Amino acid sequence: MGKLGSFLNGLIIGAISGAAAALLLAPKSGQDLREDIKREVEEILEEGRRASEQRQREMEEQLNRLRGL
Repeated sequence: MGKLGSFLNGLIIGAISGAAAALLLAPKSGQDLREDIKREVEEILEEGRRASEQRQREMEEQLNRLRGL
């Protein structure tokens, strides 16, 4: 895995950890907390998917340039 992939993994793990810590320290009911955690995780995963798709497009473009297409 390249530097960008490692960075993105670290970013995602850090974001999940930070969001979970913030949510766990906030005074809320259990149900509200679970809903907030679920929403945060879904947002973070979506950001990861978008970053992955963008990187894939960039790599495909680079491959096409190298092939001369």
